[in-house]
Amino acid sequence: MKHVVVLLLLSVILLPQPALGQTPAAADSLRQLLRQQPRADTVRVQRLLALAHAVRIADMPQAMQLNRQALTLARKLANTDGQAEALLALSILYRRQTNYDLARRYAQQAQSLFARPNDPEGLGRTWLQMSWIDLLQGNYPGALSSALKGLPLTEKSGDLLTRTRLQINMGNIYSQLGDYTEALSTLRAALKNARRLNDEQTVLMALNGLGTTYQTLKNWPQAIAYHQRSLSLSKKLGNVGGEISDEINLAEVYGRQGNTTQALAHGLRARQLVRATQDTYNLPSVELMLARAYLLANQTDSVLALAHHALELSQKSGSNVNIFMASELLADAYGQRRDFEQAYRYRNLQIAYDDSLSGEDIQRRTSALRYGYELDRKKAQIDLLSKDRQLQKQKAERQRQKFVGLLAGIAGLLLLAGLLLRNVFLKQRANRQLKEKNLAIAAHRDDLDQALTELRATQAQLVQHEKLASLGQLTAGVAHEIQNPLNFITNFSDLGVELTTELQEELAKEKLSERGRATIEELLHDLSHNQLSIHQHGRRADRIVKSMLEHSRASSGQPQSTDLNVLAEECLRLAHYSYQAANKDFKATLTTEFAPQLPSLQVVPQDLSRVLINLLTNAFYAVAEKRRQLGEAYQPEITIRTQETEKDVRIVIRDNGNGIPAEVRQRIFEPFFTTKPTGEGTGLGLSLSYDIITKGHRGTLSVETKEGEYTEFTICLPLAVAPQRAARTATPEMTKAGV
Repeated sequence: MKHVVVLLLLSVILLPQPALGQTPAAADSLRQLLRQQPRADTVRVQRLLALAHAVRIADMPQAMQLNRQALTLARKLANTDGQAEALLALSILYRRQTNYDLARRYAQQAQSLFARPNDPEGLGRTWLQMSWIDLLQGNYPGALSSALKGLPLTEKSGDLLTRTRLQINMGNIYSQLGDYTEALSTLRAALKNARRLNDEQTVLMALNGLGTTYQTLKNWPQAIAYHQRSLSLSKKLGNVGGEISDEINLAEVYGRQGNTTQALAHGLRARQLVRATQDTYNLPSVELMLARAYLLANQTDSVLALAHHALELSQKSGSNVNIFMASELLADAYGQRRDFEQAYRYRNLQIAYDDSLSGEDIQRRTSALRYGYELDRKKAQIDLLSKDRQLQKQKAERQRQKFVGLLAGIAGLLLLAGLLLRNVFLKQRANRQLKEKNLAIAAHRDDLDQALTELRATQAQLVQHEKLASLGQLTAGVAHEIQNPLNFITNFSDLGVELTTELQEELAKEKLSERGRATIEELLHDLSHNQLSIHQHGRRADRIVKSMLEHSRASSGQPQSTDLNVLAEECLRLAHYSYQAANKDFKATLTTEFAPQLPSLQVVPQDLSRVLINLLTNAFYAVAEKRRQLGEAYQPEITIRTQETEKDVRIVIRDNGNGIPAEVRQRIFEPFFTTKPTGEGTGLGLSLSYDIITKGHRGTLSVETKEGEYTEFTICLPLAVAPQRAARTATPEMTKAGV
């Protein structure tokens, strides 16, 4: 059973593996380049080889076709490197199809081409391929010979990856030949190199080899540990071939320990993977592992069926290792059934293949190869030492000849060094002074930039203030001019109502016909109604004029350090009492969420109070309107909260009223815009509030709302900016849902 190591290890190498760095997108890109640039040159050869490498897993027939196209084109162009790479790629593909004759032929052709320009890296890879081919066929001397020929080439080219994989092959060959000390030493060195390369596929091969070596030594804990690490890495890489190998190895280990349950579990898992991937190459190995587990369970019928099928497949592929294992299992199974004729037959077949795999001649030949390799290495080391000694003698002679001249030049060098040090010192001092001046200039420049920024901001604010002042004066003048005719309209409408009333009283005293009296009374009623309408609209115009005067009046308040939590709470209480006094049935749940340790800000408390009272009055109006629409099922809620961020302090007022319709949301801060019923608002409230916050306090006033659910106004006041002292005064006549 020790020969199973080779089979299981190579299943990791030979099965299609994920192409690291190659994706379907990369393959599509290569195909597009080949279509767009059909020019027959060496670049096309390289692209054909790259595309073949990219699809070698998903579509092996296409990979073979692409490699043949690359080979044909390279031969036309006399491109030796392209021919060699295409031949080596074809050799690998035929090896994976167990067509070892063609694989060997293409590898030898590639080897002859790599030898022409003396390419040690390419030759090393061909010797690795030859070693794999011999190892698959159980030809350990040939496999070891190829590996030993490839090692010096990889050392010369610095190809550590190929060298590490050759070491893994050699370690497994030593394990098959019973030299376990050398096997473990070689495999551990290979594992170290693989980790240094960060090549997880090669790490996987080394772990597999170490596990199977410990398995041969019957060191079950170490064998299980290495196989489980290998299985985890195979799953991580998506390496189905590696998973199959590890499951087979674990089934073998548990079977050798007599743990039939675990052996069957891992064996069946391996067979499931083989069937899922249609892996005909590893199918005999899986069947043989299952057969061994069934043999432990004394299920000889299953053993015979699996072993016969595995033997048939192995004889077709020429796998001597699997033929040996199948013969052993068949001999044991027929022995248990007391069919000694068949048992004797398969035992003889087992002995014949055992001799071919591990006979004395093989041991002798592999020992001779190792001895020759070591002898060549020693000879090369001796030659290097001899050359090194000669070089040392020549070097010493040259040094003696130069010593006198060196002494003569030391004084000059010391003098030159002194001068250079002096120059360096002077330059460093000048650089330090220059650096200090640059830092001072940079600091002064930053101060000037900051001063310029502040000056521009102040200029902009002054211009805005002057614009607002001019607008306010104009508004005040217009309002004063309108005030007088409005007073006349109101007074004369009141007088008209009184005169109409007196006329009705006098007519009541006169004797008129019923028809005449009805007509006169109807006319008087219409006249009285018109006078009342004139009076009502006159009053509304009067309120608008007063609001315009308020809009134009400059604030006289001084910025003060203000606790916003206290100010917000006072405004909430004042606005609630005021609205409840005018609306006796009004009830709402008031919630405060004030941030602790909120910093005091420099604000104009009178102006900020007007804004808060206006917004709160709007909120009360919104929830009252919704209560009138929905009745007792609706519970009005008003929330005011404060919070601090890195740049500002925020005051948020939220209600659960009807919200603001989407079609008017963009216009709510415009002067005179309102959606309230006629006579209930002037449309100046939010406009004034917006000016107080943005122009007077350099903050922001924003709104978030969802129609039918809520409205939320957010006031943001910057932490480091004091308000302007010319903010306009607001009027409390505002609403929110219907501004």
